[in-house]
Amino acid sequence: MTTIKLTINNTPATLSVSPIKRLLDVLRDDLHLTGTKEGCGEGECGACAILMNGELVNSCLIPALQADNATLTTIEGLANATHLHPIQQCFLEQGGAQCGICTPGMILATHHLLAQYPNPTDAQIREGLAGNLCRCTGYMRIFESVRQAAAKSLLPNH
Repeated sequence: MTTIKLTINNTPATLSVSPIKRLLDVLRDDLHLTGTKEGCGEGECGACAILMNGELVNSCLIPALQADNATLTTIEGLANATHLHPIQQCFLEQGGAQCGICTPGMILATHHLLAQYPNPTDAQIREGLAGNLCRCTGYMRIFESVRQAAAKSLLPNH
């Protein structure tokens, strides 16, 4: 076991973990942040996507030790106690989520995308979501969710 320190959703944490335990398992089992999902366990589907030091990563591929001194954001870190994050609200309004397995990763990928491209083109949306697979929506509602979130981000106070 080794001790790691990290900041998770703006909260400092110190954990004793196996250094080779997957970050996904640390999030779900040790920190009880179950919004991050396991899909394939091979880094192919994006269901486990989180932000690590501002970059979108698949937490199923990250050894826990690699998260030492990192800043992590999971789906739980976007909303506050009373309101959904605007991106989450757009996914809800546009029907961008169905079964929910891919949704946390899609929303975090959208967050990452809009931080880079506040008004993305369709090609940038496709590229930004390329690492996330969905078997339920056919992607059109997800794309509409991203477009709506981008439009809202252009408004004041968003």
